[in-house]
Amino acid sequence: MSGHPVRAFLGLGSNVGDRLANVQQAVDRLARTEGIRVVRASRVYETDPVGPPQPDYLNAVVEVETTLRPQSLLEACLGIEAVMGRVRGERWGPRVIDLDVLTYG
Repeated sequence: MSGHPVRAFLGLGSNVGDRLANVQQAVDRLARTEGIRVVRASRVYETDPVGPPQPDYLNAVVEVETTLRPQSLLEACLGIEAVMGRVRGERWGPRVIDLDVLTYG
């Protein structure tokens, strides 16, 4: 962890199962992660998928303040994906949840 909070923006997306519940669960899990404070979230948007035929995505962006270093923030996001059942199979394929670090600092 670093000493001073840093602002970061995280992209969230889901197109498998209860998409809205998946996005909300990811935000809740981020908020419960040590070193991460959720500041605010965007509206949720439905977007067309890129890649193979699959359902539409629900997407949102979350602003966080974090004392985690960039790699640790990424690892926290990957951990949430894993706990929620994200399987990395087909490139650009469907996913229960996707968390991306969009900006850091």
